Amino acid sequence: MIPLDVFGSEAVAANLLQQVRWCDGVTCPRCRSDRTVRNGSYREFQRYLCKNCDRTFNDKTGTIFAYSKIALRLWLFSIYAFLRFNTSLSQLQYEIGVTHKTVHRRIECFTRALDAPSLDLVGPVEIDEVYVSAEKKGRERDQESRSRGLSTRGRGTYGSDKPPVFIIADRGTGQRYVIPAKAADESTIRLLLADRHQESLTVYTDGFRAYEPLESDDAFDREYVVHSDGEYADDGVHVNTCESHASLVRRWLSPHRGISKDKLTQYLRAFQLRRELYRKPSRVAKSSRAQ
Repeated sequence: MIPLDVFGSEAVAANLLQQVRWCDGVTCPRCRSDRTVRNGSYREFQRYLCKNCDRTFNDKTGTIFAYSKIALRLWLFSIYAFLRFNTSLSQLQYEIGVTHKTVHRRIECFTRALDAPSLDLVGPVEIDEVYVSAEKKGRERDQESRSRGLSTRGRGTYGSDKPPVFIIADRGTGQRYVIPAKAADESTIRLLLADRHQESLTVYTDGFRAYEPLESDDAFDREYVVHSDGEYADDGVHVNTCESHASLVRRWLSPHRGISKDKLTQYLRAFQLRRELYRKPSRVAKSSRAQ
């Protein structure tokens, strides 16, 4: 069992939410005005009055935690456990003592609120694709039940319940991007590589034929290795970074069995946030460097 007391009391959770949400100043969630004043409290949460629209609100108004009867500290714990330990929703159900439907709805609201990754490629970049099992769950009784595990190997398609997920590793910035797609074709690849700093972007790929048109395009300088010939690295030419990151993606999706295709993007955005948080130095590391 994961100890819940690491998140302290409800007052501590409310104070954390207040600091994070209003780091740039308090604004009204309805009219976006900054003409606000404190106006008492709502349980452990500060309440405010907007002088522009004359309405009151509190720290939870307009967030995914609004109108929830579950304590805020339990929801913060759930999000932390989901991102930090990749805890399945079934396990979270038992940890915080709510129904699976309740925790699923709240975590889904959290993942939907995450922004799509903004690609700004400096280069050189590696690009590779991985195919994951993500089915379309049957919601009607007359629909065929979804398959729990697909036995087909090799490259898949969105229609065959094995959608491609592109991994882009920008060696210039150290950023890693994970982007699901409906097809692993030339148009998708060009769209992913469109936002770049250099007029001629160096791209490292494997021997997949969808990357071949990049060779005849002056906007790209493609170098590649052919895995089928036993070639995996030629000096700096390889996609090993992408393949390593793809293994982390598979491990991230593994506990959440039966992810549907329409929810895959949300789970991958949560994975992207998780990796970005890992890259940031912790408070312990900062204090040790200061000493």
